[in-house]
Amino acid sequence: MSGWTEVLRTVLPVLLMILTGVLCRRKHLISREGIGALKSVAVNITLPAVLLHAFAVTSYTWMDVLIPLIMFCFCLAAWYLGRLGQRLFHLPSRFIPFLTTGFEAGMLGYALFQMLYGADRTAEFARIDLGQVLFVFTVYKILLGLDGNRKPSAGELLRQMAFSPIILAILAGVLLGATGLYQAMIPSGAAAVLDACTDFVSAPTSAVILLTIGYDLVFRDIPWKETWKAVALRLFIMLALRAAFAVLLRAFWPDSGLSDAANIMFLLPAPFVLPVFADDENQRVYVSSVLSVSTLVAVAGFALLAALRGF
Repeated sequence: MSGWTEVLRTVLPVLLMILTGVLCRRKHLISREGIGALKSVAVNITLPAVLLHAFAVTSYTWMDVLIPLIMFCFCLAAWYLGRLGQRLFHLPSRFIPFLTTGFEAGMLGYALFQMLYGADRTAEFARIDLGQVLFVFTVYKILLGLDGNRKPSAGELLRQMAFSPIILAILAGVLLGATGLYQAMIPSGAAAVLDACTDFVSAPTSAVILLTIGYDLVFRDIPWKETWKAVALRLFIMLALRAAFAVLLRAFWPDSGLSDAANIMFLLPAPFVLPVFADDENQRVYVSSVLSVSTLVAVAGFALLAALRGF
């Protein structure tokens, strides 16, 4: 298989599903309520199946404790650097620090990673994702509440985590993998049955997620100048953190295989839920604009990684 064929095999399905989503919006083939339902299916059913299997088949070491902690700290650092950049470049929106931290792994990262590196390596991406998931469900939401004059209670945050299908799937997968229960299920065939179930449920994840992302990509009325400032600030911060992460990997886990997962993670935009917290319509438009452009940047970065890998 030639290099260009390999690149097209990886990139074209991603672009096709994103463009299909755009077409579905423009031609009114799917309603906004329908897209909301598809997102719910992806986040609450198919993606948890991906995570359950990924964490169940993982062999656990001290690295699996330290990597999430490192990512948690990196997310904190990105928020602080975003706040610093906001003051330095006089960016007016209070959402700038929140646009420079956190990663939309659920609705984009897993889809891109699996398309480029295969579903059998999902556990590598999940290792890195765990730390930022914990950050988003705790510190990120607390800081959002503080800036919005409403501090979420500890009970609210705990309820959100306790009833999140993603968190429950991760916990169940860790329980199966870390305790050795999954390995103990292999001789009886129970593990194969579990694999068949999770593989079947998770199969449409990438296609559904990419279609919904395409549906939400709207570029009308984008304040391009201010939007690019925020996008460029996030890119600069992510490049710095990616370099720091590379140093840590080389120093302590040179054979971990996490470099590819980190490449995808640090390309991703901020969490797509952010516009929900916007104070007014202008802020919602601004935040949505930054997320839309950041998503295109992530897809372009994905295409570049595919090209480098193909050749």
